[in-house]
Amino acid sequence: MKTFIRVVEIWVPDRTRTRLEFGGCLCSPKYSEFAAVSENTLFAYGEGLPGKAWASGHPVILTEFADSFSKRADEIMAAGLTCGVALPVFAGEFLLAVMMLFCGDDKEHVGAIELWHNDPELSHEMTLVDGYYGTAEKFEFNSRHARFARGFGLPGRTWKAEMPLIFNDLDNSEAFLRREEAADLGFNCGVGIPYRTGADETWVLTLLSAQATPIAQRFEIWVPDEKRKALIFQSGNCSKGTDLASLYAGKEIGKGQGSIGGAWATGMPAVNEHLKIDDSIAAEVARTSGMNQIVVLPVIESARLKAVLAWYL
Repeated sequence: MKTFIRVVEIWVPDRTRTRLEFGGCLCSPKYSEFAAVSENTLFAYGEGLPGKAWASGHPVILTEFADSFSKRADEIMAAGLTCGVALPVFAGEFLLAVMMLFCGDDKEHVGAIELWHNDPELSHEMTLVDGYYGTAEKFEFNSRHARFARGFGLPGRTWKAEMPLIFNDLDNSEAFLRREEAADLGFNCGVGIPYRTGADETWVLTLLSAQATPIAQRFEIWVPDEKRKALIFQSGNCSKGTDLASLYAGKEIGKGQGSIGGAWATGMPAVNEHLKIDDSIAAEVARTSGMNQIVVLPVIESARLKAVLAWYL
């Protein structure tokens, strides 16, 4: 399956905690040479995309690598990658890791990764910082001129909820304000991920998945139960139409169990290309549907886990 995101990387502080080192990667063999370069790369505080996300405390997006601050610009362009997003994971003011997402490029490359921002001292609305849309040029034009109030559209609803959200059936959802353009492009699922900074500014990363080049085959959000003893399923989207809520009814994932439970135990994002060694109910359900790889991103605020977002390839 050709996916919109082609490479996922994890960057973690080294033993001195002064630089970021390579902590794992999920990609096809096509990008093995790029991955080999990354394995031997280090990023200082504020250096390159991972370092800038560390220094800024919020997601950073780069859609043009030529003559940019990217440390690996030549290697990224040589690999045919066209957009990079760095997602930092903090426990309070301390960085745990940075997840990097890279998109590829071809004439059938449809989807979107967007970064939205609100500064309450400047506006009551959320505006686009930048985004990558593949071949969805009309949708890109409209998005760059859009603004979202708190509680409206995918960016505004994620902002209000202060939680990751999954929007199903984007082309028919009245809550998705760009649904007409989404229907034309085959967008069928949207995911919003919130970030708050110490200055009370809010950032929202949105992932819009299309049928032809989906972000993932399945998205899931897991949250701690009332007693914070286990994770329970909150919402999801499956490209195969699987009723995830029914499958997970009464099920839970223990702290430290599998990739999803591990994200809670450590606060660390993760990639796993061998779900057969994951003993959680989520991995079991995914394997039954023929899915073998997972990307896991914990959402943490004030050093406490709020949710775990997982997507399967």
